[in-house]
Amino acid sequence: MTTLGVNIDHVATIRQARKTVEPDPVAAAFLAELGGADGITVHLREDRRHIQDRDVEILRQTVRTHLNLEMAPTEEMIEIALRIKPDYVTLVPEKRQEITTEGGLNLLSDLDYFCSVVDKLQSASIPVSWFIDAQESQIKAAAQTNALFIELHTGQYAEAHDATSRKQELDFLIQGTQQARELGMSVNAGHGLTYWNVHPVACISGIEELNIGHTIISRSVLVGMERAVSEMKLAIQGNNISKQLKNQENKGR
Repeated sequence: MTTLGVNIDHVATIRQARKTVEPDPVAAAFLAELGGADGITVHLREDRRHIQDRDVEILRQTVRTHLNLEMAPTEEMIEIALRIKPDYVTLVPEKRQEITTEGGLNLLSDLDYFCSVVDKLQSASIPVSWFIDAQESQIKAAAQTNALFIELHTGQYAEAHDATSRKQELDFLIQGTQQARELGMSVNAGHGLTYWNVHPVACISGIEELNIGHTIISRSVLVGMERAVSEMKLAIQGNNISKQLKNQENKGR
């Protein structure tokens, strides 16, 4: 069964909007786990726009499932990971001006360096996942780095505007998952997934975990974190929750 990693970055986004102490992402992680989260994900950005170093340090001590630290493959972030020792890291591209991560990392741009990053982290018993697009060349490159995981970027699937393009993007994810598994890597997926579109991705054979943040945090503002997470777990399983949520949305218009 596909598991759920809950990204709590945007709890910190709300906090940082006022540069105050609330809401606390550590408390949000606790409630997400109560709601059934199988893991907690945070992205420590170089500009510290939401999650702060102290958040990661406390989460490392309090998360009871597993902690996935998303980060750029920079020397600064590598040192932080080696010190904090999350359960695994997901290495992502990062641009200061972007609102959110815009696509997968291009591993072909500096493969030798990326191999050295994996070696540093995995030599310290920190498994590495690459956040990449479902392209054959990128998946082959990920395998060359000896990373244990990849996370397939689902943004193009999530943004597809019609059934034909959505099916095409889903097929790319299916093919990418199969290729990665054949190369010996475990596969996660995420980006842009919502209560409405998550189930087909969750049904892809070989995908182990979905990392989902914005849609859960958005719903948690209205119904609370525990309920928002438990509803996403049901949506992943194909439960009628998606239809129920759509009916609620329509009633509110």
